[in-house]
Amino acid sequence: MGFFYFCRAELNMAKKEKVVKNKKKEILTMEDLLKSEGVELVGFKKGQEVRGKITSIKNKAIYIDVGGKSDAVVGGKEFEFVKDYVADLKVGDEIEVQIKSPENDKGQILVSIRGAASGYGWNYFTDKQKNEGEVTVFAKELNRGGAVVVAPFGFYGFVPGSQIGEKYDGDPEKMLGKKVKVKVLEVDQEKNRLVFSERLVSEPGKVGKESDAIDALKVDTVFEAEIVRVEPFGIFVKIDYKYKEQELSLEGLVHISEISWEKVDNLTQMYKAKEKIQVKLINKDEGRLQFSIKRMSNDPWQDISDKYPKEKEVSGVVVRIANFGALVKLEAGVEGLVHVSKLVNGVNLKENEEVDVYIESIDTAKRKISLGLVESDKSKVIYK
Repeated sequence: MGFFYFCRAELNMAKKEKVVKNKKKEILTMEDLLKSEGVELVGFKKGQEVRGKITSIKNKAIYIDVGGKSDAVVGGKEFEFVKDYVADLKVGDEIEVQIKSPENDKGQILVSIRGAASGYGWNYFTDKQKNEGEVTVFAKELNRGGAVVVAPFGFYGFVPGSQIGEKYDGDPEKMLGKKVKVKVLEVDQEKNRLVFSERLVSEPGKVGKESDAIDALKVDTVFEAEIVRVEPFGIFVKIDYKYKEQELSLEGLVHISEISWEKVDNLTQMYKAKEKIQVKLINKDEGRLQFSIKRMSNDPWQDISDKYPKEKEVSGVVVRIANFGALVKLEAGVEGLVHVSKLVNGVNLKENEEVDVYIESIDTAKRKISLGLVESDKSKVIYK
Protein backbone atom coordinates (compact mmCIF):
# COMPACT_ATOMS: atom_id res chain seq x y z
CA MET A 1 0.00 0.00 0.00
CA GLY A 2 2.89 2.34 0.80
CA PHE A 3 4.27 1.88 -2.66
CA PHE A 4 0.80 2.56 -4.16
CA TYR A 5 0.44 5.83 -2.23
CA PHE A 6 3.98 6.82 -3.22
CA CYS A 7 3.22 6.27 -6.92
CA ARG A 8 -0.06 8.15 -6.62
CA ALA A 9 1.74 11.07 -5.00
CA GLU A 10 4.33 11.09 -7.79
CA LEU A 11 1.53 11.09 -10.35
CA ASN A 12 -0.24 14.02 -8.69
CA MET A 13 3.02 15.99 -8.53
CA ALA A 14 3.64 15.33 -12.21
CA LYS A 15 0.12 16.56 -13.03
CA LYS A 16 0.71 19.73 -11.01
CA GLU A 17 4.01 20.36 -12.85
CA LYS A 18 2.21 19.84 -16.14
CA VAL A 19 -0.48 22.35 -15.12
CA VAL A 20 2.18 24.91 -14.13
CA LYS A 21 4.01 24.36 -17.41
CA ASN A 22 0.78 24.76 -19.33
CA LYS A 23 0.08 28.01 -17.47
CA LYS A 24 3.58 29.25 -18.28
CA LYS A 25 3.03 28.28 -21.86
CA GLU A 26 -0.22 30.27 -21.87
CA ILE A 27 1.62 33.29 -20.54
CA LEU A 28 4.40 32.95 -23.06
CA THR A 29 1.96 32.61 -25.92
CA MET A 30 -0.33 35.52 -24.97
CA GLU A 31 0.60 37.14 -28.26
CA ASP A 32 -0.81 34.09 -30.04
CA LEU A 33 -3.98 34.36 -27.94
CA LEU A 34 -4.35 38.07 -28.90
CA LYS A 35 -3.83 37.17 -32.53
CA SER A 36 -6.51 34.49 -32.25
CA GLU A 37 -8.86 37.22 -31.03
CA GLY A 38 -8.07 39.33 -34.09
CA VAL A 39 -5.68 41.72 -32.32
CA GLU A 40 -2.60 42.28 -34.46
CA LEU A 41 0.53 43.46 -32.64
CA VAL A 42 3.07 45.57 -34.46
CA GLY A 43 6.84 45.25 -33.97
CA PHE A 44 8.90 48.44 -34.08
CA LYS A 45 12.50 49.37 -34.74
CA LYS A 46 14.46 52.26 -33.28
CA GLY A 47 14.27 55.28 -35.58
CA GLN A 48 11.14 54.03 -37.34
CA GLU A 49 8.56 56.70 -38.13
CA VAL A 50 4.91 55.80 -37.63
CA ARG A 51 1.58 57.56 -37.29
CA GLY A 52 -0.51 57.32 -34.14
CA LYS A 53 -3.53 58.73 -32.36
CA ILE A 54 -3.32 60.59 -29.04
CA THR A 55 -5.22 58.74 -26.30
CA SER A 56 -4.26 60.86 -23.30
CA ILE A 57 -2.29 63.97 -22.25
CA LYS A 58 -1.57 64.07 -18.53
CA ASN A 59 1.18 64.36 -15.92
CA LYS A 60 3.62 65.92 -18.41
CA ALA A 61 3.31 62.96 -20.76
CA ILE A 62 1.50 62.15 -24.00
CA TYR A 63 0.12 58.66 -24.67
CA ILE A 64 -0.26 57.64 -28.30
CA ASP A 65 -1.82 54.53 -29.83
CA VAL A 66 0.61 53.33 -32.50
CA GLY A 67 -0.72 49.77 -32.72
CA GLY A 68 1.66 48.26 -30.16
CA LYS A 69 1.05 46.12 -27.05
CA SER A 70 0.61 49.37 -25.12
CA ASP A 71 0.39 53.07 -25.88
CA ALA A 72 3.60 54.81 -26.84
CA VAL A 73 4.80 57.53 -24.46
CA VAL A 74 6.33 60.99 -24.88
CA GLY A 75 7.64 62.07 -21.50
CA GLY A 76 10.52 63.57 -19.55
CA LYS A 77 12.88 65.77 -21.56
CA GLU A 78 11.06 64.88 -24.77
CA PHE A 79 7.86 66.36 -23.36
CA GLU A 80 9.62 69.52 -22.16
CA PHE A 81 11.13 70.03 -25.59
CA VAL A 82 7.73 69.99 -27.33
CA LYS A 83 5.52 71.46 -24.61
CA ASP A 84 4.65 74.53 -26.73
CA TYR A 85 3.49 72.22 -29.50
CA VAL A 86 1.58 70.02 -27.03
CA ALA A 87 -0.46 73.03 -25.92
CA ASP A 88 -2.25 72.90 -29.27
CA LEU A 89 -2.80 69.12 -29.25
CA LYS A 90 -5.85 67.24 -27.99
CA VAL A 91 -7.00 63.66 -27.50
CA GLY A 92 -7.91 62.09 -30.83
CA ASP A 93 -5.37 64.04 -32.89
CA GLU A 94 -3.23 61.97 -35.26
CA ILE A 95 0.48 62.82 -35.34
CA GLU A 96 3.76 61.50 -36.71
CA VAL A 97 6.12 59.95 -34.16
CA GLN A 98 9.60 58.43 -34.24
CA ILE A 99 10.42 55.31 -32.22
CA LYS A 100 13.20 56.05 -29.71
CA SER A 101 12.96 52.75 -27.81
CA PRO A 102 10.74 49.83 -28.94
CA GLU A 103 10.49 48.70 -25.30
CA ASN A 104 12.11 50.10 -22.16
CA ASP A 105 12.54 48.32 -18.82
CA LYS A 106 8.91 49.17 -17.97
CA GLY A 107 7.64 47.63 -21.17
CA GLN A 108 6.81 51.03 -22.66
CA ILE A 109 7.34 52.20 -26.22
CA LEU A 110 9.17 55.53 -26.05
CA VAL A 111 8.69 57.91 -28.96
CA SER A 112 9.64 61.43 -30.05
CA ILE A 113 7.42 63.98 -31.76
CA ARG A 114 10.16 66.56 -32.34
CA GLY A 115 9.82 66.19 -36.10
CA ALA A 116 6.15 67.08 -36.00
CA ALA A 117 6.82 69.88 -33.51
CA SER A 118 9.60 71.29 -35.68
CA GLY A 119 7.41 71.49 -38.77
CA TYR A 120 4.65 73.06 -36.71
CA GLY A 121 7.14 75.52 -35.22
CA TRP A 122 8.46 76.75 -38.57
CA ASN A 123 4.90 77.32 -39.73
CA TYR A 124 4.21 79.19 -36.49
CA PHE A 125 7.12 81.63 -37.02
CA THR A 126 6.32 82.08 -40.70
CA ASP A 127 2.76 83.00 -39.75
CA LYS A 128 4.01 85.41 -37.07
CA GLN A 129 6.28 87.11 -39.59
CA LYS A 130 3.47 87.40 -42.14
CA ASN A 131 1.00 88.83 -39.64
CA GLU A 132 3.57 90.88 -37.67
CA GLY A 133 2.67 89.06 -34.47
CA GLU A 134 4.70 89.29 -31.26
CA VAL A 135 6.71 86.39 -29.82
CA THR A 136 8.14 86.09 -26.31
CA VAL A 137 11.74 84.84 -26.22
CA PHE A 138 14.36 84.34 -23.50
CA ALA A 139 17.75 86.04 -24.00
CA LYS A 140 20.27 83.32 -23.22
CA GLU A 141 23.75 84.45 -24.32
CA LEU A 142 25.78 86.91 -26.37
CA ASN A 143 27.03 86.06 -29.85
CA ARG A 144 28.49 88.13 -32.71
CA GLY A 145 27.07 91.52 -31.80
CA GLY A 146 23.67 90.41 -30.59
CA ALA A 147 21.78 88.05 -28.32
CA VAL A 148 21.01 84.37 -28.82
CA VAL A 149 17.46 83.73 -27.64
CA VAL A 150 15.35 80.67 -26.89
CA ALA A 151 12.03 80.93 -28.71
CA PRO A 152 8.83 78.83 -28.50
CA PHE A 153 9.05 75.15 -29.53
CA GLY A 154 12.64 75.01 -28.30
CA PHE A 155 13.90 76.98 -31.29
CA TYR A 156 16.99 79.18 -31.06
CA GLY A 157 17.07 82.59 -32.70
CA PHE A 158 19.12 85.76 -32.84
CA VAL A 159 18.42 89.42 -32.03
CA PRO A 160 21.08 91.66 -33.67
CA GLY A 161 22.32 94.62 -31.66
CA SER A 162 20.85 96.93 -34.29
CA GLN A 163 17.41 95.50 -33.47
CA ILE A 164 17.62 96.24 -29.73
CA GLY A 165 15.96 99.48 -28.71
CA GLU A 166 16.49 102.21 -26.16
CA LYS A 167 14.69 100.11 -23.54
CA TYR A 168 17.94 98.12 -23.30
CA ASP A 169 20.18 101.00 -24.47
CA GLY A 170 20.84 99.05 -27.66
CA ASP A 171 23.04 96.73 -25.59
CA PRO A 172 22.52 92.94 -26.04
CA GLU A 173 24.10 92.27 -22.65
CA LYS A 174 21.31 94.17 -20.87
CA MET A 175 18.78 91.72 -22.30
CA LEU A 176 20.47 88.61 -20.89
CA GLY A 177 18.41 86.48 -18.53
CA LYS A 178 15.19 88.28 -19.42
CA LYS A 179 12.02 87.43 -21.29
CA VAL A 180 11.72 89.81 -24.20
CA LYS A 181 8.88 90.54 -26.61
CA VAL A 182 10.04 90.54 -30.22
CA LYS A 183 8.78 90.34 -33.78
CA VAL A 184 10.05 88.00 -36.47
CA LEU A 185 12.41 89.54 -39.04
CA GLU A 186 13.60 86.44 -40.90
CA VAL A 187 12.56 82.78 -41.14
CA ASP A 188 14.83 80.42 -43.09
CA GLN A 189 14.15 76.75 -42.37
CA GLU A 190 16.77 75.56 -44.86
CA LYS A 191 19.52 77.48 -43.05
CA ASN A 192 17.92 76.84 -39.63
CA ARG A 193 17.88 80.61 -39.12
CA LEU A 194 15.51 82.79 -37.09
CA VAL A 195 16.10 86.51 -36.66
CA PHE A 196 14.02 88.69 -34.32
CA SER A 197 13.66 92.40 -33.59
CA GLU A 198 13.01 93.89 -30.16
CA ARG A 199 12.77 97.39 -31.65
CA LEU A 200 9.79 96.44 -33.80
CA VAL A 201 7.92 95.96 -30.52
CA SER A 202 9.31 98.82 -28.41
CA GLU A 203 9.92 101.38 -31.18
CA PRO A 204 7.69 100.42 -34.12
CA GLY A 205 7.22 103.95 -35.48
CA LYS A 206 10.92 104.75 -35.33
CA VAL A 207 11.89 101.52 -37.04
CA GLY A 208 9.43 102.21 -39.82
CA LYS A 209 10.98 105.62 -40.51
CA GLU A 210 14.48 104.13 -40.43
CA SER A 211 13.42 101.45 -42.90
CA ASP A 212 12.20 104.13 -45.31
CA ALA A 213 15.41 106.08 -44.81
CA ILE A 214 17.54 103.00 -45.55
CA ASP A 215 15.63 102.49 -48.78
CA ALA A 216 16.58 106.04 -49.75
CA LEU A 217 20.32 105.52 -49.12
CA LYS A 218 22.58 105.03 -52.13
CA VAL A 219 25.24 102.32 -52.24
CA ASP A 220 28.84 103.63 -52.61
CA THR A 221 28.02 106.79 -50.62
CA VAL A 222 30.72 107.75 -48.10
CA PHE A 223 29.58 108.74 -44.59
CA GLU A 224 31.20 110.00 -41.43
CA ALA A 225 30.38 107.39 -38.79
CA GLU A 226 30.81 106.93 -35.06
CA ILE A 227 31.97 103.57 -33.73
CA VAL A 228 29.35 102.06 -31.42
CA ARG A 229 31.29 98.96 -30.36
CA VAL A 230 34.19 96.79 -31.50
CA GLU A 231 33.78 93.03 -31.88
CA PRO A 232 36.33 90.38 -32.96
CA PHE A 233 34.48 89.99 -36.28
CA GLY A 234 33.98 93.68 -37.10
CA ILE A 235 33.01 97.12 -35.86
CA PHE A 236 29.47 98.45 -35.44
CA VAL A 237 29.04 102.04 -36.50
CA LYS A 238 26.21 104.54 -36.69
CA ILE A 239 25.64 107.33 -39.16
CA ASP A 240 23.43 110.41 -38.80
CA TYR A 241 21.09 110.78 -41.74
CA LYS A 242 18.46 113.43 -42.38
CA TYR A 243 15.34 111.98 -43.95
CA LYS A 244 12.22 114.06 -44.62
CA GLU A 245 13.35 116.81 -42.26
CA GLN A 246 14.01 114.32 -39.47
CA GLU A 247 17.46 113.40 -38.10
CA LEU A 248 17.89 109.64 -37.80
CA SER A 249 20.70 107.49 -36.44
CA LEU A 250 21.27 104.36 -38.52
CA GLU A 251 23.50 101.50 -37.39
CA GLY A 252 25.49 99.10 -39.54
CA LEU A 253 28.53 96.81 -39.59
CA VAL A 254 32.02 97.03 -41.03
CA HIS A 255 33.05 93.37 -41.22
CA ILE A 256 36.68 92.57 -40.45
CA SER A 257 37.15 91.57 -44.09
CA GLU A 258 36.17 95.13 -45.09
CA ILE A 259 38.60 96.93 -42.78
CA SER A 260 41.75 96.83 -44.89
CA TRP A 261 43.22 95.32 -48.04
CA GLU A 262 45.85 93.89 -45.71
CA LYS A 263 45.24 91.13 -43.18
CA VAL A 264 43.75 92.40 -39.91
CA ASP A 265 44.23 90.42 -36.69
CA ASN A 266 43.10 92.51 -33.72
CA LEU A 267 40.45 95.18 -34.19
CA THR A 268 40.50 96.28 -30.54
CA GLN A 269 44.03 97.57 -31.06
CA MET A 270 42.92 99.56 -34.11
CA TYR A 271 39.59 101.11 -33.10
CA LYS A 272 37.78 102.36 -30.01
CA ALA A 273 34.13 103.12 -29.25
CA LYS A 274 32.98 106.72 -30.04
CA GLU A 275 35.84 107.17 -32.51
CA LYS A 276 34.84 108.94 -35.76
CA ILE A 277 35.77 107.26 -39.05
CA GLN A 278 34.91 107.43 -42.76
CA VAL A 279 32.96 104.48 -44.21
CA LYS A 280 31.45 103.58 -47.57
CA LEU A 281 28.02 101.94 -47.86
CA ILE A 282 28.38 98.68 -49.83
CA ASN A 283 25.12 96.84 -49.10
CA LYS A 284 21.69 97.51 -47.62
CA ASP A 285 19.87 94.25 -48.39
CA GLU A 286 17.08 93.25 -45.97
CA GLY A 287 17.41 96.58 -44.18
CA ARG A 288 20.92 95.79 -42.87
CA LEU A 289 23.61 98.33 -43.55
CA GLN A 290 27.03 96.99 -44.47
CA PHE A 291 29.92 99.42 -44.69
CA SER A 292 33.53 99.24 -45.83
CA ILE A 293 36.67 101.16 -44.98
CA LYS A 294 39.05 99.51 -47.42
CA ARG A 295 36.87 100.22 -50.47
CA MET A 296 37.40 103.93 -50.09
CA SER A 297 40.79 103.25 -51.67
CA ASN A 298 41.45 101.31 -54.87
CA ASP A 299 41.95 97.57 -54.76
CA PRO A 300 45.73 97.06 -55.00
CA TRP A 301 45.09 93.93 -57.06
CA GLN A 302 43.37 95.93 -59.76
CA ASP A 303 45.57 95.75 -62.90
CA ILE A 304 48.14 93.81 -60.83
CA SER A 305 49.50 91.99 -63.88
CA ASP A 306 50.35 95.30 -65.54
CA LYS A 307 52.02 96.60 -62.41
CA TYR A 308 53.99 93.42 -61.75
CA PRO A 309 54.77 91.74 -65.09
CA LYS A 310 56.59 88.42 -65.16
CA GLU A 311 60.36 88.62 -64.41
CA LYS A 312 60.07 92.14 -62.97
CA GLU A 313 62.45 92.73 -60.07
CA VAL A 314 61.07 94.54 -57.01
CA SER A 315 61.92 95.08 -53.36
CA GLY A 316 59.77 93.66 -50.58
CA VAL A 317 59.70 92.92 -46.84
CA VAL A 318 59.47 89.43 -45.34
CA VAL A 319 56.30 89.41 -43.22
CA ARG A 320 56.11 85.73 -42.33
CA ILE A 321 58.28 82.61 -42.29
CA ALA A 322 56.45 79.30 -42.64
CA ASN A 323 57.37 75.69 -43.40
CA PHE A 324 56.14 76.17 -46.98
CA GLY A 325 58.17 79.30 -47.70
CA ALA A 326 58.48 83.02 -47.02
CA LEU A 327 55.69 85.58 -47.48
CA VAL A 328 56.97 88.85 -48.86
CA LYS A 329 54.96 92.09 -48.81
CA LEU A 330 55.35 94.08 -52.03
CA GLU A 331 52.92 96.86 -51.03
CA ALA A 332 49.85 97.30 -48.81
CA GLY A 333 47.49 94.41 -49.58
CA VAL A 334 49.88 92.64 -51.96
CA GLU A 335 52.00 89.72 -50.80
CA GLY A 336 53.86 87.02 -52.69
CA LEU A 337 55.39 83.66 -51.76
CA VAL A 338 58.95 82.46 -52.18
CA HIS A 339 58.26 78.72 -52.03
CA VAL A 340 60.64 76.52 -50.04
CA SER A 341 61.12 74.21 -53.03
CA LYS A 342 62.71 77.08 -54.97
CA LEU A 343 65.33 77.93 -52.33
CA VAL A 344 68.88 76.52 -52.02
CA ASN A 345 72.39 77.39 -50.73
CA GLY A 346 71.62 77.82 -47.01
CA VAL A 347 70.58 81.49 -46.79
CA ASN A 348 68.39 82.40 -43.80
CA LEU A 349 65.50 84.82 -44.21
CA LYS A 350 64.09 86.74 -41.25
CA GLU A 351 60.81 88.53 -40.65
CA ASN A 352 60.97 92.31 -41.36
CA GLU A 353 64.04 91.77 -43.55
CA GLU A 354 64.06 93.66 -46.86
CA VAL A 355 64.69 91.42 -49.86
CA ASP A 356 64.94 91.75 -53.64
CA VAL A 357 62.61 89.42 -55.50
CA TYR A 358 61.34 88.85 -59.02
CA ILE A 359 57.87 87.89 -60.27
CA GLU A 360 57.57 84.26 -61.38
CA SER A 361 53.80 84.11 -61.89
CA ILE A 362 50.53 85.76 -60.84
CA ASP A 363 47.10 84.16 -60.32
CA THR A 364 44.74 87.15 -60.17
CA ALA A 365 41.65 85.02 -59.50
CA LYS A 366 43.20 83.48 -56.38
CA ARG A 367 45.23 86.59 -55.52
CA LYS A 368 48.49 84.65 -55.44
CA ILE A 369 51.97 85.72 -56.56
CA SER A 370 54.90 83.35 -56.88
CA LEU A 371 58.29 84.97 -56.24
CA GLY A 372 61.97 84.14 -56.59
CA LEU A 373 64.94 85.72 -54.82
CA VAL A 374 67.10 87.93 -57.01
CA GLU A 375 70.76 86.99 -57.53
CA SER A 376 73.16 87.91 -60.26
CA ASP A 377 72.52 84.64 -62.09
CA LYS A 378 69.06 84.13 -60.55
CA SER A 379 70.29 81.06 -58.74
CA LYS A 380 68.03 80.43 -55.79
CA VAL A 381 68.83 80.25 -52.08
CA ILE A 382 67.32 78.37 -49.15
CA TYR A 383 66.36 79.70 -45.75
CA LYS A 384 66.17 77.76 -42.50
